[in-house]
Amino acid sequence: MRLSAGVEWALHCCVVLSQAEQPVPSARLAELHGVSKTYLAKHLQALARAGIARPSEGRDGGYVLMREPTRITVLDVVQAIDGTDPAFRCTEIRQQGELALPPRECRTPCGIARVMADAERAWRRSLAETTIAQLAGTLDTSGLRQILAT
Repeated sequence: MRLSAGVEWALHCCVVLSQAEQPVPSARLAELHGVSKTYLAKHLQALARAGIARPSEGRDGGYVLMREPTRITVLDVVQAIDGTDPAFRCTEIRQQGELALPPRECRTPCGIARVMADAERAWRRSLAETTIAQLAGTLDTSGLRQILAT
């Protein structure tokens, strides 16, 4: 399974926003992480569309989280950036080629589709059980508030 780089960027931004006492401009978030401002802006907009973060207007404008970090999961962020489609899509290859089975024999998912679906459910469950607040607790954010205040 491959996630876009935007997922990592968005997760780090959410951790920063969870520690910020005021809105953080998108340009500042890009500087903090050494990433493209325009590319990051697209991901921040995706977070806004998903109801995770929102831009605030005005002189001190920037992004803020829309919910408490304990109520935003890693899965929320992954789906906001990369979408909700499953990683594996069964194309019913069993009905093609020399080994093709008649459609009536393909009414239930094969073992491959079942194991991939099980793995997808486990992966999503794990991401849904981890919040931005928990992620922030695993990172050294001690100097972050001071950095954001400058």
